[in-house]
This record gives sequence, C-alpha cells and structure tokens, in this order.
Amino acid sequence: MKFLRRLLDRQAHHFEPGGRLEKLYALWEAQDTFLYTPGHVTGGPSHVRDGLDLKRMMVTVVAALAGCIYMAFHNTGYQANLAIARGAPPLETWQTSVVELLGIGFAPESWAACFVHGGLYYLPVLAVTFAVGGFWEMLFASVRKHDVNEGFLVSGMLFPLILPPTIPLWQVALGVSFGIVVGKEIFGGTGMNVLNPALVGRAFLFFAYPADISGDTVWIAAQTTTDGVSGATSLAQATLGGTSAVAGAVEPWSAFVGFIPGSMGETSFIACLLGAGVLVVTGVGSWRIMLSVAAGTAVMALTLNGIGSATNPFFDVSPTWHFLLGGWAFGTVYMATDPVSAPTALRGQYVYGFLIGVLAVLIRVVNPAYPEGMMLSILFMNLFAPLIDYFAVQANIRRRRARNAR
Repeated sequence: MKFLRRLLDRQAHHFEPGGRLEKLYALWEAQDTFLYTPGHVTGGPSHVRDGLDLKRMMVTVVAALAGCIYMAFHNTGYQANLAIARGAPPLETWQTSVVELLGIGFAPESWAACFVHGGLYYLPVLAVTFAVGGFWEMLFASVRKHDVNEGFLVSGMLFPLILPPTIPLWQVALGVSFGIVVGKEIFGGTGMNVLNPALVGRAFLFFAYPADISGDTVWIAAQTTTDGVSGATSLAQATLGGTSAVAGAVEPWSAFVGFIPGSMGETSFIACLLGAGVLVVTGVGSWRIMLSVAAGTAVMALTLNGIGSATNPFFDVSPTWHFLLGGWAFGTVYMATDPVSAPTALRGQYVYGFLIGVLAVLIRVVNPAYPEGMMLSILFMNLFAPLIDYFAVQANIRRRRARNAR
C-alpha cells in the first residue's frame, strides 16, 4: 500500500491546478479519496468535528444493504431456475448460455446455481448503473470544479436493487441518467436534492416504460420469444383477490425471507430488517421515520379493512401482508430515511413517516393500477419535507417563547 501511495503522490501534480490534466482533477480526487483518507483536514477551531463524515455514512449504508444485495443474487437466480424447473425450457439468453457453459445447471435447490444465475442478471445492471451514473457525476464535478463526493455510492447501489432482473440495460442507463441529472445535479448535487435520486430514476422508468418494469405480471425469467416465462407478483395477487389470494399463492415465510418474485433487492423483509438494525445502531437511519411508516401503514390498512369493498378485494389485505409484500420494507428502511430528502426536525419525522405509510396503502388499494405505492408515496412526501420542517421549527419557536415568557 505504501508503494501505491507513493505512486499516486508522484502523479498528483499533473491533476492539480496548473497541471496538464487539470480538468480531470475530479476523477483523480475521487479515486484517491476512495482508496485513502483525504489529506486535507480542517485546521481551524471554527468547525464542528464528528467522526462520522460523508464517506463513512455512505459506506455504512452500503454495509446495511449487504443482505438485500445477497438476495439480488440468490433470489433472482432462484426465481429463474424455479421457472425452468416448472417446465419452461431454458431460454436462449446469454445468462443461460453462461450457466450451461459453467455446467452448474438450473436446479432451484442448488445454492451455487441460483447465486451464479442471479449474479448474471444483477451484475450487468450494477455495472451499467455505476458506469453511466459515474460519468454524470464526473462531468458535473469537472464543470463545477468540485470534488466528486461519495453520494453516488449509495444511489448507485440502491438503483439496481429496485429494478426487475430483466430490465433492458439501455433503460438502466436512461433511468440512472434521469435520476442523477434531473433528480440531483440540477439542484446542485449531493446534499441539495429535493427528491431521492434512485427513486426519481425508477419513477421515470415506471412511467416511460411500464411494460418492462411493472404491470400485472413481472418477468421471472428473461423473455426472448412469446414463450417467455412470467408470473403474477404478490401485489398483483392482492389486487385480484385480496388476502385470501395472496395467502393461497405465497407462504408468509417465503415472503418474510424473500423467495418471491419482485425487484431484485426488495423481496426480503428480514434482509431489510437487519439493514434497519445497522442503520439505527449507527445513527445513520432514523428509527422515528421507520416506526412512523409502519404505524401509518397499519392504521390505514386497518381502516380500509373496516370499510371493506364489494368490488375491490385489496381493501381486505391485512397490515401484515402490506409489510411483507412489494417494496414496503426496502422503501421504509433505505428510501424514506434518506437524510437529504427527509425532514431534519425530529418531530417532523414522525409526521413524514406516518403520511408515507398512509399514502402507500391508499395508492396500493384505491388505485390498483399502481399496486406498488411506496415509491410514489415517498417521492410525494419528499416534496413536503421542507414544509414539514418549517412547521416543526415554528412550533419549537412558539414553545420556547411561551416558556421564556413565564
């Protein structure tokens, strides 16, 4: 490591102001600070010092995503192998060709077969996300003459996890471009964005290419012909038949562990629960928001259960199934708690989270065209986060004035 440090130091002058590669300083600084602790530190006493800097925060979030990333490998391959085991012929895609070349087979009970097959879907999406998103980050940093910060590290890890496994790679490139440029950079970059960039990118794909990212069915194995294998998602089952339909099609334990169809990293409740523990213990994620989302979801679901509907069986879905299905757990833990787009006032976080839970259930139930309501509810409440902060601050001011008036 000392050899690498000396090598980097000898080349640094080419990228510093006045060097012949000065315009590429942002790229140089990004790799240097990724490998090593930054060499520039605050010298004066006028700054608040904290051991948790942006890099450590982002790395902590990535560590909390470990379980979801694992399921992106395992469950994606499991769903593809399961479809093949149920009678569908191995589809002629490059993924299945690689699996056949490796000779590991398509057995859904084989950990290696599932993990490798799933990785062949997940890793290309991850690579395109970082390549395209990294390009935009470097471009804006170079034009603005700013350092490349670590904000994209988390957005780049989140974005593939909220996509279906067979999303076309060109759509991945479009989605991450829209999320980074429109969702973040036009507002000034990391820390300045109003909306969560990963969700902005997914929302763009959701409305621009609905057939490839959502709908009544989700592709389990890649489709190259009209014989492509598909199956109804758990949320689609709920839309069609309520709790009884979901319970008949999905075992609660499978939904809890995550061995059900869906976006690559969103299916496992327990993986998200473990990630929530990491975020709460380290102080990176707000437990107030997570708890409030759960409360809002439970209250709204129970309310609709009591109202009932003769034409919409989704009214009958219990709070437990709302927790287990779709992207509820993933959105609650990793998206709703985004410190940039969520309120900073502690009391405001309760209101913010509760309304996300309420809106998620309303969108899921009352508008069956959008059975996954977490994405839209979080983006909607992102817009109101500054207003919630404003009223929370004003309430604190009024309380202090009343206390001091005595």
